[in-house]
Amino acid sequence: MDVSGPMSSMAAMRSFRRDPSVTSRRLPKGTVRRILGIARPYRRDLTWFLLLVVGSSVIGVLTPLLAGQIVNRIAGLEGTAADIVRIALFIAALAVVDAGISLATRWFSARIGEGVIYDLRSRVFEHVQRMPVAFFTRTQTGALVSRLNNDVIGAQQAFTSTLSGVLSNVIGLVLTAGVMFTLSWQITALSLVLVPVFVLPARRIGRRLQEITRESYGLNASMNATMTERFNVAGALLVKLFGRPEAEADGFRGRAARVRDIGVLSAMYGRTFFTALTLVAALATALVYGLGGWLAFTGSLSPGDVVALALLLSRLYGPLTALANVRVDVMSAMVSFDRVFEVLDLRPMIQEAPDAVPVPAGDRSIEFDSVSFSYPSTADVSLPSLEDVSLPEHGGPTAVLHDVSFRVEPGQLVALVGHSGAGKSTIANLVPRLYDATGGTVRVGGVDVRRVTLASLRDTIGVVSQDAHLFHDTIRANLVYARPEATEDELWEALSGARIAGLVRSLPDGLDTVVGDRGYRMSGGEKQRLAIARVLLKAPSIVILDEATAHLDSESEVAVQHALDTALSGRTSLVIAHRLSTIRSADQILVVDGGRIVESGTHEELLALGGRYADLYRTQFAVGEGRTVGAA
Repeated sequence: MDVSGPMSSMAAMRSFRRDPSVTSRRLPKGTVRRILGIARPYRRDLTWFLLLVVGSSVIGVLTPLLAGQIVNRIAGLEGTAADIVRIALFIAALAVVDAGISLATRWFSARIGEGVIYDLRSRVFEHVQRMPVAFFTRTQTGALVSRLNNDVIGAQQAFTSTLSGVLSNVIGLVLTAGVMFTLSWQITALSLVLVPVFVLPARRIGRRLQEITRESYGLNASMNATMTERFNVAGALLVKLFGRPEAEADGFRGRAARVRDIGVLSAMYGRTFFTALTLVAALATALVYGLGGWLAFTGSLSPGDVVALALLLSRLYGPLTALANVRVDVMSAMVSFDRVFEVLDLRPMIQEAPDAVPVPAGDRSIEFDSVSFSYPSTADVSLPSLEDVSLPEHGGPTAVLHDVSFRVEPGQLVALVGHSGAGKSTIANLVPRLYDATGGTVRVGGVDVRRVTLASLRDTIGVVSQDAHLFHDTIRANLVYARPEATEDELWEALSGARIAGLVRSLPDGLDTVVGDRGYRMSGGEKQRLAIARVLLKAPSIVILDEATAHLDSESEVAVQHALDTALSGRTSLVIAHRLSTIRSADQILVVDGGRIVESGTHEELLALGGRYADLYRTQFAVGEGRTVGAA
């Protein structure tokens, strides 16, 4: 067998490994048209690529014919020694051309494939960035990353290995079979009789390979999930604190051992496949030499034709085997495209209005006008294929807020208090349009947030949550994420305002200190102050605090509270309160219960009212205040 034989065999083996169930999947109409649209920027490269594949296939057929001509001249049937030299030189020239074509084909293939990967990944990443928070609360991160990696690469293969493989195999098969029939239809027909002897057992091996490959993928996915969960800081702490590293290791070894066994089994099936293909090709070659030699002695066939047939035969079985599963190859690529398009077609629930205007610069008020809200259903924000278990979020369409109305004047501090699940965070999330109200209107600067540009809304509002997230990067990178053009002096000014500049200066690497995964190298209070420094650097006119001191010890709370005083000074503030120290001096306190505002007023007014707020004060805040004072 020539060089093309093993390559074709490897492609065929990959085809047999693929799960044929993809062929039963119904693709949406227009998928092919969209795929052609993806390829449009590369149509010139594709044209050259296809021409080069055709040229390589033609050279592959010409070389055995020229070798046959040399044999005929050596046998003295025709020509001279000079003719033999000329043909040999021509064969050498074709080999050089074919080598050049091979390099050029690989260059065009890589250019097209990597270009498609770049385009699709960029489009999917950009699209996912525009999705609402509800999308990320439902979607499995691993499934989403798989769309950006595995499915995009699968789609890329449609333009490289699948396209080139199908085209070269079809052209090579047609040319080879045509030339062989021209030379001797008897030998060609007998050679094709041996094809089922190989293909039928190979398909049986393929089915078994599909089963063990599917199991291997599942085990590998399980091991990846285990490593992802155990190797992040929170998972590692849990394993160490609960003392189960040996059990974890035993469980991992069990899955890894099965993957090892599957690898050995798969290798043996693969070797059986290649051995069977080699054996069938050797039997067919023996048939060609035996029958061809007999025909040559009888004068029905020339010696050169016998040699040409033997060489051509090596180019016949590989393409036949690969094309036997061509539908699986094509559909696998098509399904990969469809899975990518599935994400791109998911319409972001939060979109900017075509006639959106910037948030007015002079008015920093917040207003809720008869606002109601229900969390969206799965169909509105996510895809079942991106979720492991599809369950309705927060009760799905169940109403969470009911007729909420209040106004925060520019420069005021308004606090939201209430039991867990009352709807406080939901109210806060509607201001920066993490969600949209399903009824009523939320206004910032006197304009409906659905009518303002997302960029101006993002610049106007700064948020500090109770779990401040920091990227696994330096302190500097985490700060300038809010304002990339910030100067060194502005960074230190923000850190000073957040009461953490001294700590950062004491670190050996200062601003270039890496905070670790999710900021785990910093304490809870330090993370919160860095998050406040990030907001100060952004300098928004409206600040939202979502229980920013909820889980801090007394000392950290005091430091963070001083930083918050700086962050809130002169700004319109909406604060979700957990501790009394945050809201005691608020201009207005709103008591939320069951998605409704049931009381409103100042701290003293609400205590005098003796209602829900007074109950909260007695059961929660009074205890917290006593502990804080005692610690101080």
